Amino acid sequence: MADIDIRRAHHLGRADAREAADRMADKLGRKFGLKGDWDGDVLRFERPGVAGTLTVGPKDVRLSVALGFLLKAMKGSIEQAIQHELDALFAGKTAAKTRTAAAPTKKKAAGPRKKGG
Repeated sequence: MADIDIRRAHHLGRADAREAADRMADKLGRKFGLKGDWDGDVLRFERPGVAGTLTVGPKDVRLSVALGFLLKAMKGSIEQAIQHELDALFAGKTAAKTRTAAAPTKKKAAGPRKKGG
């Protein structure tokens, strides 16, 4: 059973989402000493006291982590670091795409009106 289970929606497409997930996994791997391997769209990672998966889907990513007894005390800080990385990589890009798509187009100002006569 996962101690940490997080999903994030994305609008990146599977290939871009996997690239972003790979960058996140690399960064968290260096920070927490994790080693992992991709099996299709699933990254399986582990280190003593931690095991988990990062699954990239066409519309979301899911991170599931099981913590060992000693690391359960650090669950909050580990989860916070993961949330921060997921938000930076996925929520920001989703919000940026949404803002860009929803932004109104600016109209050119009309020139001066001519008086009739």
